[in-house]
Amino acid sequence: MKIRLSFLLFTFLISINFNLAQGVQIDPPNWWAGMKETNLQLMVYAPNISSYKLNIQSHNIKLRGTTTLPNPNYLLIDLDLTNLSSTEKLKMVFFSNNDRQVVYYDFKERKQGSAKRYGVTQQDFMYLIMPDRFANGDTSNDVVEGMNETILDRNQMYKRHGGDLKGITNNLEYLDDLGVTALWINPVLENNQPEFSYHGYAITDHYKVDARLGTNEQYKEMVETCHRRQMKVVADMVFNHLGNEHWLYKDLPYEQWVHEYDSFPKSNYRAATVFDPHASKHDRDMFFKGWFDTHMPDLNFSTEYIRKYFIQNSIWWMEYANLDGIRIDTYAYPGQDFMNEWVKAIRKEYPRVLLFGETWVNQPGVQAYFQKNRFGFTEKGAWKNAQLSNVTDFQVYFAIKNALTKPSGWSNGLAEIYYVLTQDYMVEKPEKNVIFLDNHDLSRFYGIVEKDMRKFKIGVGLLMTLRGIPQWYYGSEILMSGLSNPDGLVREDFPGGWQEDQVNKFTEEGRSVEENEAFNYLKSLANYRKDSPVLQEGDLMQFTPEPDQYVYFRFMKKRGSVMVVVNTSEETKELKLDRYQERLDGFIGGIDVVTGKDSRFDENLKLEPMSIKILELVPVKIEEEKD
Repeated sequence: MKIRLSFLLFTFLISINFNLAQGVQIDPPNWWAGMKETNLQLMVYAPNISSYKLNIQSHNIKLRGTTTLPNPNYLLIDLDLTNLSSTEKLKMVFFSNNDRQVVYYDFKERKQGSAKRYGVTQQDFMYLIMPDRFANGDTSNDVVEGMNETILDRNQMYKRHGGDLKGITNNLEYLDDLGVTALWINPVLENNQPEFSYHGYAITDHYKVDARLGTNEQYKEMVETCHRRQMKVVADMVFNHLGNEHWLYKDLPYEQWVHEYDSFPKSNYRAATVFDPHASKHDRDMFFKGWFDTHMPDLNFSTEYIRKYFIQNSIWWMEYANLDGIRIDTYAYPGQDFMNEWVKAIRKEYPRVLLFGETWVNQPGVQAYFQKNRFGFTEKGAWKNAQLSNVTDFQVYFAIKNALTKPSGWSNGLAEIYYVLTQDYMVEKPEKNVIFLDNHDLSRFYGIVEKDMRKFKIGVGLLMTLRGIPQWYYGSEILMSGLSNPDGLVREDFPGGWQEDQVNKFTEEGRSVEENEAFNYLKSLANYRKDSPVLQEGDLMQFTPEPDQYVYFRFMKKRGSVMVVVNTSEETKELKLDRYQERLDGFIGGIDVVTGKDSRFDENLKLEPMSIKILELVPVKIEEEKD
């Protein structure tokens, strides 16, 4: 949050080029007592601040030193908080030959149990929201005077549409009903760009919520409201780049803060160049140092100062807003050295929260390279000792997509899901990867399967029963079907989120028969999974698929077993059960978790064309007790 602090003026100000009474920014804007990391670095920003010296007055805090940067408008202050155990208002005295000013910096009490928060787990069902497109709960912030973009136009896909934090809060009951237990919200920080910044990924102030979405306090209140509903909140954080209207870019602390070029250097987006033994230096450099877009400068994490700034920023938001996890945008791009350091720092303060990185890459081996794996690469130039355990599992996404859009065979179609899961051996905790059918960058799943409700239900069934933490993209439950070329088509407004909307699809009455069918199918499985330890944390056993049939089981000792059967042919099939006896032994049959219908295991299972059957298995002893 950009803070303009007022200073107490102690002396008559002699005419100089600048005096601190005009204002200053300090990042982070405050801190907390009792943090595990005892070294805090404050970045002070004000014209010619480097010409000032500093004294602090405290019995508990020590001044380790100050650092001037090539840009005289910056001063770094290093504090030792080893002996700080309670709140304190630190007195800092800045002085020069002609000026003396006092600033008070707050150290607050850390929330009890903050370090022990669990955050998002396999028990959760996470719902992804782009706030500008979900619901407009506060029309007074639709256009904010003084910001660069002053047009709100819902008819243009790349303009602001007016959704905000209040809109999310207003619809938590809808999400609760759907079975959602966690929210992942696209970045909410200020994006004060002239255009194309509704999505949140061109940040212009790392300590301030975008005023068109709300305030810092409203963000904090939204998280608190979610927590009262037993709903968690995951922040979306961006390290690879920022917006070119960011004050840190417009007045760089030093030249190496970003990767600068004479002309636009577009990234090649090839993550495999990081470890490819045959890759050229040019290709590897363009992956790391190329820009995502002309208005998104690429950050350079080669120095300790920028690393410290962004690590502390993440911790500040975790502590300030009481967040339950972090999704890391473009995880592979900033460089593994920094990302490893970042993960260690977050884990030091919050050992149990979910951290998951976006790894939009091809092939399981490439994805595994960017998370804790079982290989321990040591070759020259390779990234060593990956600290991040979990990622957005694009390999499962690709496999489900291909299984329902391509012809099935021995090595494609349903077999792609099978083969992706066989490669779980490469990473430590694949069960905690985030799995999904679509997101804000991808074509809507219903559009991918050409609006075939049967395939839609198969996809939902797979999402809710495979290993991993399932993530859903807002509006896909009401059959939004936009394709991602251009990407604005997958970021439609949720109908009913605006007062002027003619229909309200947040309500059963506002949805069509088909939309309610999709909504209720997802709702039934999400709420079933919410109460099923077997689907949340149970083991997975899969059987090698036939060309158009795939069978797997989720099971947990003394907690039960669930059988999942997929048929992607256009014909009715019969599944012979003798092959699956190692998992069916001791069970008399199963109950369809959606329809409630019984299936007996003394005969073959009938499989409808293009369908998924999810059965909670019934032990023999329970059947005997009923008799």
